[in-house]
Amino acid sequence: MATTDPELGRNVEAAGLKTNYLEQGSGPPLFLLHGSGPGVTAYANWRFTIPALAKRFRVIAPDAAGFGYTERKPGVTYDLDFWVRHIVGLMEALAIDKAHFVGNSYGGALTLALATRHPQRVEKFVLMGSVGLEFPITPGLDAVWGYEPSVENMRRLIRTFAYDQSLITEDLVRSRYEASVRPGFHESYSSLFPAPRQRHITALSTPEDRVQKLPHQVLIVHGRDDRIIPMASSVKLHGLIERSELHVFGQCGHWTQIEKKDRFNRLVEDFFVG
Repeated sequence: MATTDPELGRNVEAAGLKTNYLEQGSGPPLFLLHGSGPGVTAYANWRFTIPALAKRFRVIAPDAAGFGYTERKPGVTYDLDFWVRHIVGLMEALAIDKAHFVGNSYGGALTLALATRHPQRVEKFVLMGSVGLEFPITPGLDAVWGYEPSVENMRRLIRTFAYDQSLITEDLVRSRYEASVRPGFHESYSSLFPAPRQRHITALSTPEDRVQKLPHQVLIVHGRDDRIIPMASSVKLHGLIERSELHVFGQCGHWTQIEKKDRFNRLVEDFFVG
């Protein structure tokens, strides 16, 4: 019997790329932008978030350019300019003028850049364990971006993501490893953040003076025990963004949307509807 891959959704051309995205629910549009782990897809990142938020919103979760099942084309330069252009292109393709956003880690950097460059496109937004400001790269993030495929490397990597180590099952390790070695996935991934990697923090950053001028309401979420992105970065974002709130989860690592999924989903929903 044929099975449906939950990672494969709808397909539309955006910024010249056939873009894979998941869509569920109706109501105000809400984009979920995933992080940059090896083998990541929108589904892997947001599988617990999409059905919860789809009760109130039209939830759209794309595979960003260079990730997942979105088309890879030779000669494309993957940088913040292109990633922003790709999301704007997706909004245009879906006839969406303005939307809410939730950005996780790398996706937070993309959300922040989008909000400063195209403020009229963004309603409220959430930054979760977000990149987007300058900080010294952590050993955890350096390992994420420098991942070389093996089951043991994936096991070691996933353990740095979660505070609750009971989440790290062999099935999870195996499935994430297999995702990282799908045809074309690692070749594309390894080209995105080559060493030395501190420069990629800089490349994903938005100047602080532009962040300070943001007029949007922003919810900033961080796991206190995050070993990938330092909590101090979110504290700094909160200080810079006038209309921001900061929520810190204790006993939580970088996977806030997974480790604290029910409370995270309620927090985000209440923020957007409030």
